[in-house]
Amino acid sequence: MIKTIRGRVHGQTIELNEALGMVEGQEVEVKVRTIPRPPHQPGDGLLRTEGALRDDAEWDDIMKEVHQARKQERRSRT
Repeated sequence: MIKTIRGRVHGQTIELNEALGMVEGQEVEVKVRTIPRPPHQPGDGLLRTEGALRDDAEWDDIMKEVHQARKQERRSRT
């Protein structure tokens, strides 16, 4: 049987996206081919992190401090 299944490398382990349907202990031969990544567009990294700090109260406090400091800077310039 020849089957093509995608997976992801984690150290020395390859985690497959689906079950092989083979019995435990079955000997297999593995050929590995990398899948090229699509080209990156400017801003893709930011989009992948969107919402990462959504429920972080400490981060909310930090951003409030930054916002207040910026408001103070604007008032002192005029």
